[in-house]
Amino acid sequence: MSDKLNYYVNEHAVVDDGVEIGEGTKVWHFSHIQKGSKIGKNCVFGQNVNVGNNVTIGNYCKVQNNVSIYEGVTLEDYVFCGPSMVFTNILDPKCKYPQVGAQFYVKTLVREGASIGANATIVCGNTLGKHCMVGAGTVVTKDVPDYALVIGIPGRVAGWVSEAGKKLMFDKDGKAFCEKSGRTYFLKNNIVTSD
Repeated sequence: MSDKLNYYVNEHAVVDDGVEIGEGTKVWHFSHIQKGSKIGKNCVFGQNVNVGNNVTIGNYCKVQNNVSIYEGVTLEDYVFCGPSMVFTNILDPKCKYPQVGAQFYVKTLVREGASIGANATIVCGNTLGKHCMVGAGTVVTKDVPDYALVIGIPGRVAGWVSEAGKKLMFDKDGKAFCEKSGRTYFLKNNIVTSD
C-alpha cells in the first residue's frame, strides 16, 4: 500500500499486506481485510466486516455490519450484503476433521446487482443471479435465478424484481416495465430477461 491512499481505512480497521483496494472504497471500524483480497472501487464495508483471504469483490458493493465474506466467495459489481447475513464455504464442517485451505472450499458466486437481506444465510456452492433479491432471514440452498425474489427456509422463488428492486407484474404476454430502472422485462419458461 502506498503512503497516499485513494481509499479510506478507519484507524480501528485492519488491512493486511498484499491487499488491493480500489479508489473511493471505505473500510469502517473493527473490519479486517485479509491477505490476497481484491476489492473494487467505491465499495463500503460497515463495522465488524471480515473479508477472507483471496476474496474478490467488484465495484460499488455495500457490505453492512457483521458480515464475513469467506475465501471461496466472489461478489460481482453492485452487490448489497445486508446486516449480519452469512456466507459459508464448507458443506460438512467438523472440528475433529478440519478442512483448512482453498482446496476444501466450495465456491459461491454473487452476480451483479444481487441484494441479500439481513440475517440471510447463503449455503456455499450456489450462484445468486443478476439483480436477484434474497429476503431477510432466507436460507439459500440452491442457485437463485436472475431477477428472482427469494424468501423462506429453504429459499423459494416468490416473484420477480427489476434491476432497481421493484416487484415485476407481468402481463399476459410475459412483459413488464419498471419506471425506476427504465427497462422492459420478459418472462418466458420461468426465466426473466431485460431489454
